[in-house]
Amino acid sequence: MTVYAAAADRRDAGVDSRYAWLRLGVTLLIGTVGGAGMWSMVVALPAIQADFASDRAEASLPYTLTMLGFGLSGILVGRLVDRFGVMRPVLVAVIALGSGYVAAAAATSLWQVALAYGLLVGFGSGATFGPLMSDISHWFLRRRGMAVAICASGNYFAGTIWPPFVQHFIAVDGWRATHVGIGLFCLATMLPLTLALRRRAPVPDRGHALAEAAMPQDTLGLSPGALQALLAIAGVGCCAAMAMPQAHIVAYCGDLGYGVARGATMLSLMLGFGIVSRIGSGWIADRLGGLATLLLGSALQGVALLLYVGFDGLTSLYVISALFGLFQGGIVPSYAIIVRETFPPAEAGARLGIVLMATLIGMALGSWMPGAIFDLTGSYRAAFADGVAWNLLNGSIVLWLLLRRRRLVPA
Repeated sequence: MTVYAAAADRRDAGVDSRYAWLRLGVTLLIGTVGGAGMWSMVVALPAIQADFASDRAEASLPYTLTMLGFGLSGILVGRLVDRFGVMRPVLVAVIALGSGYVAAAAATSLWQVALAYGLLVGFGSGATFGPLMSDISHWFLRRRGMAVAICASGNYFAGTIWPPFVQHFIAVDGWRATHVGIGLFCLATMLPLTLALRRRAPVPDRGHALAEAAMPQDTLGLSPGALQALLAIAGVGCCAAMAMPQAHIVAYCGDLGYGVARGATMLSLMLGFGIVSRIGSGWIADRLGGLATLLLGSALQGVALLLYVGFDGLTSLYVISALFGLFQGGIVPSYAIIVRETFPPAEAGARLGIVLMATLIGMALGSWMPGAIFDLTGSYRAAFADGVAWNLLNGSIVLWLLLRRRRLVPA
């Protein structure tokens, strides 16, 4: 009876177990709440710009620093997760997130807002994305692509849910009171959820270990450093393109005379369709692999950016925003699958953290550069064209890697 109970406990608590799916649900909730750090500044940008009487490029700096803090958090917390497990590093990050919102609300200059976002909000929010994806990848084998995609969807659930609420409370209470409220809500909800992740990742049994070993893990004939560098450059390219609509759609709608509330709704619509894309990309990645899934998402994202260049009517922007979300949602989770396909499992947290840092550098560039282009030209048309160019860089690298894999691996 004791042996049977122990075996049943392993089935309930190990790889691909019922506990693994329960843990996935908890990480999804944490990512949904913590993802506020990535989207609140997008909605608050017009109000903060008006409060400090700054130009568009300066007002974009808090979001730019948020992306850098988000990326650095992925590297640092990812390493800590590989060594100590996920709970303690994420607890520290949650406290930083809540404190950052309160600090931003008390800021007396735009630079203080930017530092609060970069050092605290971005760092705290970043720990609820890449490190959680890395952790959950150890709990699944047969449905790893789907599990990672669902975990990554927390970020887009956040983008769907948070913008309308943030816009409403900014309109009613102002951006400062809204930031205090977000910080307190994050602390009250995320701290108990994080405590539920205290169990360490399971040590694979012999069957899972053999299956893991049978999975393709090679660096495509390149050195690990060279492949890491190529993935990082690709990450910069895809996310510099991705950030342009995500970071500026609210301000863009305000400039066109449609109002910032319309822009917040479009952002929510964009990220809502991104959830569909992320989960769908997990299904595709389980069948085609990470590189092919990434190339598909990159190509479709480029199509959507070209549509933004050609159309700016209200109905058109709603349709294009939905398409953009549907096309690009699976891009970032694909990197997590590629890392697990090409590098040893023990390096997953750190390797993925570096790649995600590159994607966040791309997001930072893609949020600041369009603001600077807008200040120079008075229009976002050239900024969308700049996004297309960055997207071509990403697609070229991924296509080369995919073709290289097909030459090296027999049919």
